[in-house]
Amino acid sequence: MSAERTSVVVTRRLPEPVEKRLAELFDVTLSTDDRKMTRQELVAAMKSADVLVPTVTDTLDQSMLSQAGDRLKLIANYGAGVDHIDVHTARQRGILVANTPGVVTDDTADMTIALMLAVTRRIPEGLAVMQSGRWEGWSPTALLGGRIGGRRLGILGMGRIGQAVARRASVFGMQVHYHNRRRLHPEIEEELGATYWESLDQMVRRMDVISINCPHTPSTFHLMNARRLKLMKPDAVIVNTSRGEVIDENALTRMLRAGEIAGAGLDVFEHGHEINPRLRELPNVVLLPHMGSATVEGRIEMGEKVIINIKTFDDGHRPPDLVLPGML
Repeated sequence: MSAERTSVVVTRRLPEPVEKRLAELFDVTLSTDDRKMTRQELVAAMKSADVLVPTVTDTLDQSMLSQAGDRLKLIANYGAGVDHIDVHTARQRGILVANTPGVVTDDTADMTIALMLAVTRRIPEGLAVMQSGRWEGWSPTALLGGRIGGRRLGILGMGRIGQAVARRASVFGMQVHYHNRRRLHPEIEEELGATYWESLDQMVRRMDVISINCPHTPSTFHLMNARRLKLMKPDAVIVNTSRGEVIDENALTRMLRAGEIAGAGLDVFEHGHEINPRLRELPNVVLLPHMGSATVEGRIEMGEKVIINIKTFDDGHRPPDLVLPGML
């Protein structure tokens, strides 16, 4: 690297300690209004910087990366998921891509359990009654939910987050089952008390709760499609804290409205913040605005990983969290 400080463009507001440290180390351009950049603004940023720090809201596709010019050398993503970045095209153009894996594992797993409880114990419905002022006192049959203890949990995707969900679910007395691209080592299965299902269809048929914890890739797009959703038991619920594209949202909405699935807890949506309005109307659905990783601790740790990736690259070494096309 030259004596000049590395030029870094950050696309969104980050926690203050992270922005302060970035400014100390690099020639950084920070977001002042936390507004999502347009495609034209992202292309301009890629042309002007050595390093771009995007988030999940910034789609960097083949067309945009082809306009990046020769200056951009590293995309240091603020987040673990990289499905919004065309990693193959980036590498072809000599641009490295790094991410922040592992940081949000516990936070996302906590939120997964929270959604399971919220749906099965009808917490939002109780909250709505209290906020409306309509509560007339305790009743033995009011807002009856169900226990999660003893229920069969089917985890779709048994990476870091899926395993963290399994550990938490076991404490609540749930029976843990899973489907994964590759079966876990026997000692990990034993530790988690998890039963492997080679057939996703067979697992879905038998579960009381389905938790989506796999990344969005071409092979997982609509993995829970209309056909597979229809395999679920009518009293089962589904929770998604991973990526919205894994579930066919329109099919899910139809089945929830028809009572063919008992409930859903969703922190992510197929079309970003454009949510099916019919989904919002359902009392058996808990919707959250992508809060799975929203802890102060987690967001600062994500920023620290971004800084380490940039600094390591700046010093002429391979970023520790480099994403390779073969990993996707």
